[in-house]
Amino acid sequence: MSAKVIYADLTRCIYCHACEVSSEREHAGISRMYVTLIEDQLASPVNCRHCEDHPCLEVCPTDAIETTENDAVLIHWMKCVGCHRCEIVCPFGVIELDAFEKIVKKCDLCVHRLEEDLQPACVAPCPSRALRYDEFDTIVEDARAKSGLSFVTAVGDRGTVLTLPAAEPAGAAAAGSASIHEGKE
Repeated sequence: MSAKVIYADLTRCIYCHACEVSSEREHAGISRMYVTLIEDQLASPVNCRHCEDHPCLEVCPTDAIETTENDAVLIHWMKCVGCHRCEIVCPFGVIELDAFEKIVKKCDLCVHRLEEDLQPACVAPCPSRALRYDEFDTIVEDARAKSGLSFVTAVGDRGTVLTLPAAEPAGAAAAGSASIHEGKE
């Protein structure tokens, strides 16, 4: 059995921000994820990917960052001194300094929900099923089954899996490109 991860299928995201709103509601008014547009066409949900190697944990001078039994990477705010080291090494740029509290914060994988056998708050409301919480091996297998239509990249034996739209065939660009809202299953 492989670790469970949040999977972002960029071919399905419709830029509705339901994940952001749900995360904000779950975390006292501050979203721990955001959706961004890449080149004004491709919507990308972005949150902590709870990396397999977790560079943030390695550089923390106060041991404020730890991993849990369900592979979540958590920051203990009482130990954090706001040194920014984890922010600097985060490959996804999702660790942010809370300017008011002077500590860093990030996605906590909603571990309190996982303990109740619920999905992370950002995954549950996704209307296009662009976000999914499942075992890494299952996600990679399902994504590769679609690989004729898209490019799949997987990092490590748990961690990040992204599905990117396939490149347009030669000549298709001249016909115009599809909106990010078109072509969803």
